Amino acid sequence: MYAVVHTGGKQYRVEAGDIFRFEKMPGDVGAAVSFEKVLMYSDGENVKIGTPVLGDVAVKGCIVEQGKAKKILVFKYKRRKRYRRKQGHRQPYTAVRIDSISAPGIAVLAQKSEA
Repeated sequence: MYAVVHTGGKQYRVEAGDIFRFEKMPGDVGAAVSFEKVLMYSDGENVKIGTPVLGDVAVKGCIVEQGKAKKILVFKYKRRKRYRRKQGHRQPYTAVRIDSISAPGIAVLAQKSEA
């Protein structure tokens, strides 16, 4: 069972129990997150596609981490003009564990693995 959610200007295919890095979201570690824009839902046999969103499907998760990605270098250069600009950038992200995907009559909870 999976769903496609829209957040931060991007679309993600999520399943219960997975951990995803989304664009920065407000909230502290351990806070609950709910995704309202569910574009598609599939339970293995049936597929529901929203026009544009599905109002009756809910995807809920929990914030695991707030952090920054690896640094990338932005380097501008013009040959023969002595023009060089070097700048670094670290994109902030929010890591979210998907706890449940629920549709009318069906609810899937993430299985907690004991390691």
